[in-house]
Amino acid sequence: MNVRTRARARTVLVSAVLGALVLGPLAGAAPARPQSPLPSVTAAAADGPDTAALERALVGIPDGDVSAALVRVGGKGRWTGSAGVRDLRTGAPARENARFRAGSTTKTVTAALVLRLVAEGRVDLDAPVTRYLPGLLPSSFTEPPTVRHLLTYTSGLRPGANLGSTTEEMYENRFRTLTPERVVATAVAEGPASAPGERQVYQNIDYTVLGLLIEKVTGDSYEHQADVRIFRPLGMRHTGFPAGPDPRIHGPHNRAYADIGGVTTDVTEWNMSDRWAAGNMISTTADLERFLVALFGGRVVPRPLLDQMFTVPDIEGATYGMAWQRFVHNGTEIWGKTGSRPGYHTVLAATRDLSRTVVYSVNAKSAREDGFPLVARFALPAFNR
Repeated sequence: MNVRTRARARTVLVSAVLGALVLGPLAGAAPARPQSPLPSVTAAAADGPDTAALERALVGIPDGDVSAALVRVGGKGRWTGSAGVRDLRTGAPARENARFRAGSTTKTVTAALVLRLVAEGRVDLDAPVTRYLPGLLPSSFTEPPTVRHLLTYTSGLRPGANLGSTTEEMYENRFRTLTPERVVATAVAEGPASAPGERQVYQNIDYTVLGLLIEKVTGDSYEHQADVRIFRPLGMRHTGFPAGPDPRIHGPHNRAYADIGGVTTDVTEWNMSDRWAAGNMISTTADLERFLVALFGGRVVPRPLLDQMFTVPDIEGATYGMAWQRFVHNGTEIWGKTGSRPGYHTVLAATRDLSRTVVYSVNAKSAREDGFPLVARFALPAFNR
C-alpha cells in the first residue's frame, strides 16, 4: 500500500454520511441571541502585555462578526482570555480548550519537518526539488526551483486547482476532495509563472509540493511524520489532521460561521483536504503555544537552520523567511504566521527571544477577508510597550 493510500485508507465511507453533518444556514430556526458572556481572563505580571487592550478586545463577543475568541499571551508576563459562545443556536459559553482549524499555520510545521530532514542530511536546501520528486516538472521548467525556493515562497510555480475563489463558491464544494497530486499537476501544467528566486509570492502550492517531498524522502505519510517528529515529542496531544476528507472536528470545539449569500451559516463541517500540508491542521491554542516556544527555543529545528528559517530572501518586497513572516510593531521585530479558513482565524507570533508570544484562535465571519483588523485587535496589544 503506498503512502497516499495509507494516509487516506480510512476515509472511503465518509461521503456516505456527509448530509447528516451539516446544520446549514441558521435561518429557518431563529438563532439564539445570547447575552454576551463575560470574558474569562487571567492576570499578567506587571511587566506583561497591554492587558487593558486585550480585555477590551474580548468585550461584547459575540458581536456580529466574532462569535468566539481564545487568546494566549506568554513570555515576560502571562495572560489568557476567552470570550463568546460555542454555538450561536444555544448561546453556550465558548470552550477555552476548543480545537479549531489552524489554516496556514500548518506551514510552520511543514517547514520544520523539511528542516529536520535537512539536519539529518536527507535533504539539501539548495538542491532542485526534482532530485527528490523526479518527474514532478514538465520540460517547460528549464530551471527547477530548489527546496529553499519552495520554503521561502520564491519557487515561481503557478497556483494549482482549487474548489472556489470565494467563500460562497468554496461552500458549494465543501465536501468535495481535491488531492495534493491533482493540485500540483494543474500548477505545473502551464509552466512557471516566473524564474525561481525572482519574486516572493505567498501561496499554498509551494507547501503542497513540500508535503509530497516529505513523503517521498521518508517513505511515510506527511501526517504521520508530523505526528512522530513534532506533535508527540512536544506533547501536542490535541493536534493532528483529519482522516482524508473527514469534514468533522473531533473533540471539543466552538462552531464557526460565515456569511453565505447574506445569511449567517454554520461552516464548521468542511473537507479541507485540498489544503493538506499547506493548511489542514487542527489544533488548540495550548498546543500551538507549546510548538511556538519549542521551535523558537531551538528544540524542533537546530539553531543554525533556525537562523535560516528566519532569514528573508534579498528580494524586493519580500517579508517571509521559511513559512514565518517578519514585521515590526512599535519598534519590536515580530515573527508571525496567520491561518485563515472559513469561520476560523489563527495567529502564531513571537519575538525571536521569546520575551513575548501570542497564539489566538478567533471564530469570525470575516476570517478569510483582510485579516489585519483581527490581528490588530487580538494580537498586537500583546506587543504594546
